[in-house]
Amino acid sequence: MTKDPNKNRLLANRYQLVELIGKGAMGQVYQAHDMLLGGVTVAVKLLSQELLNHKRRDRFMREATICALLGEKSIHIVRVKDYGLYETEMPFYVMEYLQGENLKDIIKTRPLPLSRFLSLSRQICLGLQCAHKGVVIEGTLCPIIHRDIKPSNIFVIPDTTLGELLKILDFGIAKVKSDNAQNNSFMGTPAYCSPEQMAGKELDNRSDIYSLGVMMFEMLTGSRPLKATINSLEGWSKAHQHQPPKSFDSVNSALKLPKVLENIVMSCLAKVPGDRPQKVSEILEVLESLDPSFGQSRQPDLPITNTRSQLPVIYEPTQTPAPSSNEDIYRQTSWPQDKPLAEIVFPYLLSTNRQIIPTLWIMLSKQEIENRRTTTRYNQFLFLMSPHPMILWITALYNNQHGPRWLPCYLDLKTRLGQEIARTLGETGSYRLLFFPLEEPQHCANVMISMIAPAQCQLLQQWVINSQTLISVADSTMSKIVLKQELDKLKPKILMKLSAMQRGADISG
Repeated sequence: MTKDPNKNRLLANRYQLVELIGKGAMGQVYQAHDMLLGGVTVAVKLLSQELLNHKRRDRFMREATICALLGEKSIHIVRVKDYGLYETEMPFYVMEYLQGENLKDIIKTRPLPLSRFLSLSRQICLGLQCAHKGVVIEGTLCPIIHRDIKPSNIFVIPDTTLGELLKILDFGIAKVKSDNAQNNSFMGTPAYCSPEQMAGKELDNRSDIYSLGVMMFEMLTGSRPLKATINSLEGWSKAHQHQPPKSFDSVNSALKLPKVLENIVMSCLAKVPGDRPQKVSEILEVLESLDPSFGQSRQPDLPITNTRSQLPVIYEPTQTPAPSSNEDIYRQTSWPQDKPLAEIVFPYLLSTNRQIIPTLWIMLSKQEIENRRTTTRYNQFLFLMSPHPMILWITALYNNQHGPRWLPCYLDLKTRLGQEIARTLGETGSYRLLFFPLEEPQHCANVMISMIAPAQCQLLQQWVINSQTLISVADSTMSKIVLKQELDKLKPKILMKLSAMQRGADISG
């Protein structure tokens, strides 16, 4: 067996290559350690030595640029973190390291159940939609066509908040639609290419939609919708351009799918681009219509084999516990001098003679505090393992007259304070909300209690334990952005429930 010359190589005096984990058309991908960041695991892609020329190097750099820009916009596209050169001007770029399975391996043994298919297909569509909308390159918005959508370029990783997080890989032959020069040479994987791609014609987003249709058919049936008479470029070209795709019934008569789903997949396989869905959003609309809970955060304690998005559990109203003997302590607190006098929210562990109590300090106008004296209270906690371990602590106040007031708060589980607050919330099973008026911050104007569901208490404590071994691969800001997006998706369903409930109830999710 030939020894790998790249193993243990140190690139840019920073990235130490550990082992080869993949090969593609443009080069090799290695697991590596970022020695500058204490040995954090990353993935490094090297351009193959035999492909080194100006054209290939420019394409490789463009791939890195596209992935870096798209990865900042979508969690469903692999993130690029660095780019550099080594030895004889050989380029490499550094990506987030993903631990999971590619879709090719997942569907190799059996098709996906409908719920998992809907979840994964939706994430693929979200990533593609981001690419098709484009990125700004040199001041111009440039749509990106992937040109190699196939199961081996789709990677699925476990995620505590989302169940499974999907990433689109390998933009090595991606097409920047604003390119002036037309490349008539064939590039792609024949079994998944559109008829126009096989013919070397100019492509747009509808070519990716065709490839997505081939892949979705395979995800549901375990078979491709077309079969070349000869496994060659010519054979596949004839199949894509002239062979009618198989029907779902002909592949598996026992497979009972919603007709609307069959129709959208088959329409993606139309030979003429104008007969396909014109945008990925049309496919997303169908997928989401089949599961109205899409857009909601999946309960993190469900096994990752069940990836169907679910509504948060909202417990029916219970009687609010009577104020504790600590009421006077809460009332006598003053707004900290190191905090601005503004409408902000922050967590705080308040010490009493008997215990440590988790609290949420809120500054609002005097009138807004008065408006919220009678209110239904809701809470839920969302956890993101990667790129940085983070909890979003959601509190919502609601009454029919004034609507919702959202009080989101983040707990960084790579800090001691974040861990202590999360652990205490899990152990206590409740927290106090302390309201301070902007006009008179010297004293707390109102105190409320919010109970935490037992299942969420267990999760909070488990997340603290899990965070001890998790590695942060990006700035905490990235996790906050992802969690905020999840909250925005959750809000409509939360409000539907809250608006139907009686005033003054205290509920937990």
